[in-house]
Amino acid sequence: MTPTRTRSADPIAQQVPPTRMPLPGDPEDAAIDEACRDLRLPAFRERFVELAATARREQSAYKQFLLDLLQVEVADRDVRRQQRLVRSAKFPRPKRLEDFMFEKNPNVSPEIIGELKNPSWVQEGRPLVLIGDSGTGKSHLLIGVGTAIAEAGLTVRYTTTSALVNELAEADAGRRLSSVIARYSKVDLLCLDEFGYLNLDKKGAKLLFQIFIEREECKATAVATNSPFAEWDKTFGDPRLCAAIADRITFRCTLIQSGTDSYRFQATEAGRQATTTR
Repeated sequence: MTPTRTRSADPIAQQVPPTRMPLPGDPEDAAIDEACRDLRLPAFRERFVELAATARREQSAYKQFLLDLLQVEVADRDVRRQQRLVRSAKFPRPKRLEDFMFEKNPNVSPEIIGELKNPSWVQEGRPLVLIGDSGTGKSHLLIGVGTAIAEAGLTVRYTTTSALVNELAEADAGRRLSSVIARYSKVDLLCLDEFGYLNLDKKGAKLLFQIFIEREECKATAVATNSPFAEWDKTFGDPRLCAAIADRITFRCTLIQSGTDSYRFQATEAGRQATTTR
């Protein structure tokens, strides 16, 4: 799937349709309203009265009036599609890269994070690895990157590693494993949070490995982990399986180390000190 193409810079095309204006008594307006319903043109229906009045006042050409209406509909569909893609990613909470406080974590480069908004790395099937201690912003960055990619027009799916392994195990028991793996293999960007937090049994590790095999070098995977690479063998148990998974996650990957200083701890300490000084 390719990202949404760039739209006209015309401000009309960038507006989100407001509440629909009341229809005047003109029967043509009622007919247009009904036609927009039938053709499923919600933004066209919302704005045609307003834009017709503007066109009449400014004596716009017919083609310009038509173009304005079409741009409104196209912009509205882009916004709705972005919203659908973000909802379907199933993020646990809203997080945006613009809200990440880089001044609180100098280990994270704003320039590198900014580059991750461009979906080219996802289209190339390159991995992203976020490593750092708890509270250093890994999940915020993971969700923020996923949101930016979804808004760029690509499909994204967020899940924790343990939830994914449980889903695969249940699918395997119900003889639905192939369909679940196929579903995850089609997602442009898979965001795996809490990677390495819990030790997996051999079966769970093998099930997870199948996901990486299906996505290798054709679909992008982003993981957030608090375990350095040297400790991943504890998570997967089998050293050979661990090496195979690590090899697929790190090949051509973008590595971001968020460090060890917990922002949540800093915020708690700041709050406590503010209370004691009152």
